[in-house]
Amino acid sequence: MSSSGLGPAFIGAIQASLSVLLTISYGVIASQFKLLNSDAGRQVSKACVKIFLPALLMTKLGAQLSIDVVGRYLPILLWSVVCNTLSICLGKLLEKTLPQSWEMPAWTTPAIAFNNTTSMPLLLIQALEKTGILSSILMPGGNDSLDDAVQRAKTYFLINTMVSNSITFALGPKLLSADAEDAPSGKSADEDSESDDEEDGNANEHTSLLPSPVMRRGRRASRKVESHLRAIYQSLPHPVQVVLHHIAPFANAPVFGAAAGFIIGLTPPLKTAFFADPFEGGFFSAWITTSLQNIGDLFASLQVIVVGVKLAEAMRKVKRGDDSDSDDDKSGAVPWRATTLVLLIRFFIWPAVAISAIWMLVKNTGVLSEDPILVFCMMLMPAGPPALKLMALAEVNDSSENQKLAVAKFLAFAYAVSPLMALTVVGSLKATENVA
Repeated sequence: MSSSGLGPAFIGAIQASLSVLLTISYGVIASQFKLLNSDAGRQVSKACVKIFLPALLMTKLGAQLSIDVVGRYLPILLWSVVCNTLSICLGKLLEKTLPQSWEMPAWTTPAIAFNNTTSMPLLLIQALEKTGILSSILMPGGNDSLDDAVQRAKTYFLINTMVSNSITFALGPKLLSADAEDAPSGKSADEDSESDDEEDGNANEHTSLLPSPVMRRGRRASRKVESHLRAIYQSLPHPVQVVLHHIAPFANAPVFGAAAGFIIGLTPPLKTAFFADPFEGGFFSAWITTSLQNIGDLFASLQVIVVGVKLAEAMRKVKRGDDSDSDDDKSGAVPWRATTLVLLIRFFIWPAVAISAIWMLVKNTGVLSEDPILVFCMMLMPAGPPALKLMALAEVNDSSENQKLAVAKFLAFAYAVSPLMALTVVGSLKATENVA
């Protein structure tokens, strides 16, 4: 197993970072030329969270999981839970112990807790594949190929994505709730508008495409189901209600998409039907699977573009001088102490901890040593810039517009310095070569 040079590793990491930065800039350009505004960006972000990401998780996990290799992913599941839990605890500890002069906004804890587990790792692996440096950490024996190793790496990162997304959308809104606006009660504005349109006979973008009788029957059925479920819940013992109350936040669209992917991947007849060649039993592969893959592939790039749209809005607000007229939280300004702390943890502290912990585990126990690319990926997983899903969390939690602007500016700066990931890539690569 030959050792790779430092230069190609740095080049690969910088290329991946620049691709994300360029995608963000396209969102800024779209906003600047009035192709997308903040309202459109918010709607796109919600579509990404509720449609595109579940489709991505379902198709990727379903295609790459199988009963034969599922045990290989258990260390990733455990490592992802440990990393996210420790990060959340660290964020809450800093939030409680640091003096008020540090001005730690509500988004600091989720920024510490949740790093980019989707677009950045996948782009990074693609860039590293082109440099060829991953050939130094292939499986021993000569039967492994660079393409196979890269496909395994993508699978490992997607497993980590599933865990991270489950925790992100279950706990993230609660972590942001300190500065969030109250969520609207009752029917949403869209639903109110839709009802008014039906009564008045006026049609606009909120009007349902379904016939009115179908809509009325659907609403009646929905109310009946909700009533029955509420009655069942209230009839349960109190301890069970408490457990369900804590589990309920994890029941979101990304979790359902990941669960569907697991079920399909671990059920051979379903996997054949969804992912095999159409002439080999893949009845759904050419239409259902392909359509889901098409929309799933939109998630990473669209979510990054939305950040660019929000950044453009933030910069316009700064240009108008709003930041000088009010306090930091209300104006969307980013406290420099909190920003520095988050970036130190994400780009230096977590990489050092992850590389050291995984290296000692493999060196002293031999665990994970059968697949060097798994060791490399686990070292990279906790590192990197905060998740772009912070913007989606702000949308889900109905945060104030100023808080969303602050998050957008913080993310823009975090990704501007994301070439620092090159240090983690080189450290992980050399540590893996040492123990593989």
